[in-house]
Amino acid sequence: MDVRKYIEEKEKLLSPHATKSFDTVGRKQHEELDPIRTEFQRDRDRIIHSKAFRRLKHKTQVFIAPTGDHYVTRLTHTLEVSQIARTLTRALNLNEDLSEAISLAHDLGHTPFGHVGEAELNDLLPNGFRHAAQSLRTVDLVEKQGNGLNLTWEVRNGIVNHSKPKGDFLSEKIIPDITLEGQIVRISDAVAYLNHDLGDAFRAGVLSPDEIPKDIIEVLGDTHAKRINTLVNDLVLTNENISGFRNNVDLSKTQIQMSKPVKKAMNDLRDFMFEKVYEPEDISEQGNAARRIVRALYEYFQKNPSAVSENNMTIVDFISGMTDYYAVKLAESINPQLTHGIEKGRGINI
Repeated sequence: MDVRKYIEEKEKLLSPHATKSFDTVGRKQHEELDPIRTEFQRDRDRIIHSKAFRRLKHKTQVFIAPTGDHYVTRLTHTLEVSQIARTLTRALNLNEDLSEAISLAHDLGHTPFGHVGEAELNDLLPNGFRHAAQSLRTVDLVEKQGNGLNLTWEVRNGIVNHSKPKGDFLSEKIIPDITLEGQIVRISDAVAYLNHDLGDAFRAGVLSPDEIPKDIIEVLGDTHAKRINTLVNDLVLTNENISGFRNNVDLSKTQIQMSKPVKKAMNDLRDFMFEKVYEPEDISEQGNAARRIVRALYEYFQKNPSAVSENNMTIVDFISGMTDYYAVKLAESINPQLTHGIEKGRGINI
């Protein structure tokens, strides 16, 4: 039995807005179809089995080298994004496999030390650094000894377009050609990180729950579960006319939106997190130490390009692919003073 064809027949029941795997633009390099998995399911499996995906477990989300077991890592963040995106695409009758594949790959190119590491590489490179573009480069040119994963166009498009600017990212013009599944991943990324980063901030003693502005609490809720539930339900209700479940599909609908009060509360929470958590963490002792490590590694490899472990990698590929642990260990081997200020807790002992 050709299982893939059976699954593709079921995809025909999805919303007219859904991206069907059998309609994919395709891969850069042609491959024969799989008898069991659709094209997006194959992409998902390739991503999960990649080395870059495994390294996410030892990459910082926000708080650098935390000593507790319950802080979010880049891997647990990725899994939360995937869960939220799958829930939304399933509820809106879109392609769950596509949203899952994009979600699992969206941060594969992220640097060690979270956004602090990204900011430092951005300052160092003449053309800047964006982790979304590096994630695409990772799946295209770095994985499998430089051969890449040969993913479909739709997954690659979702990966490179998942990043959001500071401020109201839902107010900007829609990105050309991005699928609704790709848009859902962009939003799910923010829904996930705003809420789990808030929990980590409480855990770290950076914030207390009573510091969250009351107008945000009144709309979104006073617990992690309530906030996630509010945001997900609002997205489903606001966009239900793209699903086709009630035979009222709006064929002109091309952008995922939120209701005005929930969108305002989410943007206010985002601004609050930048002011109280993200920007202070960037200039903390840990943040400064992380910047110093990334800068020192970059300068060292410029002077010693042969030290890059794999010949097909650039310096940026090598550094951005490092876990926090490996970056700290390597920096300490170059100069033990470089790691001063990094608390070497659980998972980063050297």
